[in-house]
Amino acid sequence: MSSDQEYANFLEKANQDTGSSSNEVKTSGFAQTKAVDSTVPAPLKNVDAFYQSDTDEPFEPVALKYGKQNSISQGQIFADLINHSGEVEEISVKDWNVKNHYAEVVEAVKKAGGDKADVQVFRVAHGSTRCEYYIVTLNDEGIVVGVKAKAVES
Repeated sequence: MSSDQEYANFLEKANQDTGSSSNEVKTSGFAQTKAVDSTVPAPLKNVDAFYQSDTDEPFEPVALKYGKQNSISQGQIFADLINHSGEVEEISVKDWNVKNHYAEVVEAVKKAGGDKADVQVFRVAHGSTRCEYYIVTLNDEGIVVGVKAKAVES
């Protein structure tokens, strides 16, 4: 009988919630990246779309203080902005949106940037199959605005 009780105790302990948010990050496979440290523009709050991958994640608003008026055309600059130490690759909007599924998303980002700024896409790697796509532009106030979505690509 004591072995049954020991086994029950073992199962109970194994199923306890550790309460640690770092476990959530590790089990999801995504490192924590910064997405918002400024006011989110209205056009981005209305984006109701999902990025199609193995997980179909929703697009989330991005608003980051950059402070400069020139574009963020280098992946390393963007990696520093979002506090990411891994690989960041810039992809053209055309290559990212091949079938034009995300035209409304790109348009919302353009509006958030004041319609004149170029939209940029950055692929932020979180291992071999997990990544985040940031679709962003730079507004007149030097704030990087846009959306991001998590993806699993197997």
